[in-house]
Amino acid sequence: MSMDHHRIAIIGAGLGGLVLARVLQVNGIEATLFELEPSRQARTQGGMLDIHENNGQRALRAAGLFDEFRALVHEGGEAMRILDGQGAVHREEADSGSFERPEIDRGELRRLLLDSLPESAIQWGRKLVSARPAADRDGTHVLEFADGSSASAGLLVGADGAWSKVRPLLSTAAPEYTGVSFVEFDLFGADAKHPAEAAVVGDGMLFALQGETGILGHRESDGSLHIYLGRRAPEEWLDGIDFDDTAAAKAAMLDVLDGWHEDLRGLVANADTGLTPRRINALPVGLSWQPVPGVTLLGDAAHLMSPFAGEGANLAMYDAAELGAAIAASPNDPDRALREYETAMFARSAEAAADSAQGLEIIFAPDSPRGLVEMFASFDAQAARTRAEDPVRNSALLPDQFRIFRAWIAAASSAIRSSDRAEASQVYFPAWTREAAERRRHSSGSASARTSRAKPAGSSASA
Repeated sequence: MSMDHHRIAIIGAGLGGLVLARVLQVNGIEATLFELEPSRQARTQGGMLDIHENNGQRALRAAGLFDEFRALVHEGGEAMRILDGQGAVHREEADSGSFERPEIDRGELRRLLLDSLPESAIQWGRKLVSARPAADRDGTHVLEFADGSSASAGLLVGADGAWSKVRPLLSTAAPEYTGVSFVEFDLFGADAKHPAEAAVVGDGMLFALQGETGILGHRESDGSLHIYLGRRAPEEWLDGIDFDDTAAAKAAMLDVLDGWHEDLRGLVANADTGLTPRRINALPVGLSWQPVPGVTLLGDAAHLMSPFAGEGANLAMYDAAELGAAIAASPNDPDRALREYETAMFARSAEAAADSAQGLEIIFAPDSPRGLVEMFASFDAQAARTRAEDPVRNSALLPDQFRIFRAWIAAASSAIRSSDRAEASQVYFPAWTREAAERRRHSSGSASARTSRAKPAGSSASA
């Protein structure tokens, strides 16, 4: 039986897959996206994303959509608060007003990318079941879909997230549990309906931390509060909670927050939505593979990590832009394009994954929020030294570590929602941050031992 053949097939119409299709289109190269969702309206694409100047914005420039992106940016969302469980404020930052990492609603960004492509570029309702090398042509792959249809691809790109069906063509690696679980929910019309909770979250991001438990929250552009309650827990912890019974799930989460300030507990008690459980999984740090003709991966399919290296979309979009540029530069030699792309991608994703794992350790350390607060104090000291060296030239400058970590803080919550999609990050902790956290962990005694036991055996993603 004959089947449709596609020069380039992209599996997954998340942000990474869409950017790749758009960059290829800008370069006059046709590609087909296969997406499991039945339509572009099938699922709400909520949450705010910080789009970084050094990667996500570069990807949007490569896609020819930067000006349109600027028009959709939400101002004021980079404010940040760090509290402890009793509600004491340990750090508070206003929005800097810069355009280094402007915020945009995920749904608006997705619509921008979708509208930039012809309708014929995306085949909706095509859930990939398996992919295999074609028997008669090297580098060609046969795609089998859940509806019983099949197709072939001269170049296959897996942008299909954590549980990628394309990844097995390249690696036997699979995501493993990091030792941290989250529960996600929303409060709507916060200023009018939930003034106490709106006040505790503030104008941007909230990090309320106590020991190995934390509340991460963000004020959305529509005035709602998007909240995650996270904690170190055994992998089966969520299985013992009936999330179909919202009242019972709330009661279980309030037990976790026993002794916390009532305004923080109110974020759970007064949630307007059900509670959605999410385990945080990761692929092994430094995952790579030998080149395979005609197939590659991007985003979470290639380097799933916990969300604590930065926001979820930037690395996937940057992967996509770099892959698109490599294909355009070697249109008659796709294997060369894949080699060049993968060599660079492996290096940047390995560093990001290591720093992501360390970020998780800092946020959910037994003595949190101490580590977070100490880091910002160090950044303040370095900024003061930088300004003192040259007050005129450096008066408006912050050290690179501060800007990097500021972006990581502002973006981590929205990335959690993306942990099962083809999205990750390219924001890195400096090495001295990892060393400082290691020293704190060794000085924590028995608490450190408890932290180690929370990690799954052999999971380098949370080491």
